[in-house]
Amino acid sequence: METVEAVFRIESARIIAGVTRIVRDVGIAEEIAQDALVAALEQWPESGVPDKPGAWLMATAKHRAIDLVRRKETYARKLAEVGRTLEDVPPPEPADAEDIDDDLLRLIFTACHPVLSTEARIALTLRLLGGLTTEEIARAFLATEPTVAQRIVRAKRALAKAGVPFEVPYGSERAARLDSVLEVIYLVFNEGYSATAGDDWQRPALCEDALRLARVLVGLMPKEPEVHGLVALLEIQASRTAARTGPGGEPVLLADQNRSRWNQLLIRRGFTALGRANAVAAGAPGPYALQAAIAACHAKALRYEETDWSAIAALYGQLAALTPSPVVELNRAVAVSMAEGPAAGLELVDALAEEPALKEYHLLPSVRGDLLARLGRRAEARAEFERAASLTRNARERELLLARAEERG
Repeated sequence: METVEAVFRIESARIIAGVTRIVRDVGIAEEIAQDALVAALEQWPESGVPDKPGAWLMATAKHRAIDLVRRKETYARKLAEVGRTLEDVPPPEPADAEDIDDDLLRLIFTACHPVLSTEARIALTLRLLGGLTTEEIARAFLATEPTVAQRIVRAKRALAKAGVPFEVPYGSERAARLDSVLEVIYLVFNEGYSATAGDDWQRPALCEDALRLARVLVGLMPKEPEVHGLVALLEIQASRTAARTGPGGEPVLLADQNRSRWNQLLIRRGFTALGRANAVAAGAPGPYALQAAIAACHAKALRYEETDWSAIAALYGQLAALTPSPVVELNRAVAVSMAEGPAAGLELVDALAEEPALKEYHLLPSVRGDLLARLGRRAEARAEFERAASLTRNARERELLLARAEERG
């Protein structure tokens, strides 16, 4: 039943987080959430979809979690500790001003515990928070599915074995996990902004969750410039959401977007956050602040033709020096092509052709096709767009790339 699966996709992170508060084990919590999904698949076709399907799934999952705790004598102490939760009584106001009562945030910090490798932390949190499939996470990582699947399984076991508490840490421990937490939020937003697979170009619920968590994180860590930088980036990127799809849900490229549909409130919020990032930074801007500055360049241009591509290319140069990456280099090549011409951009793109991480990355042939088209090499451009279409797992993006190939026919 598509409705059940759609609701679960949206609500799964909150359900897993809520259940983890009870069972204190993210692996068991995910299994219980899946049990609630199975129950919905069995009951909703006959009884109808509830008025509040998310609440139904949450209640079902919590009841199963409570039953599990009660059946296990070893969980007797934990059952007493969470008694108020079991009675659906809201938790008391935290005594410490830094304590944020947000199960999703607790879930991220738990999954980002130092007992896990950085790759495992991010993969697990994308799975639990974003509800992403192993395939989607693999594409976000530019890794293989078996590798990601092993990371997730091992991460759950490691957390359970170490008895990692379900909490937002304090002091130096919180700072130590911050990089992974920021990267998780960033990747979750990116999956919502440009879905790697499925029938939809965007998944707004993921963007909203990522942006909300980033804003909460600012409240937790107001003196961290990169937290402000990430918020700035996400606010400005989210401002374009309404303009990124057409009436039928088809993708609309940046050059073709109606900028009057960009959300000016989010842009102003992004500029404010970027200003705060720069104000609290002790030295040069970090990677999120640099990306936010790039997004700000786009937001400042009233028309696509007014974009300051030279400034964007320079910012990508700083970003590449700070965090070397084939994907950053590909983005820099696009900016250089706009500032200096398609031939200059193509030279940079061709230098990336043998990068192992980009071998199956559809945006490499997509960018190359665009540059070839601008140089008048239509047949080569068509072949590149067709190759890009064969690599993407997103139906909307595939349609767009095939249409661009057809235009060069």
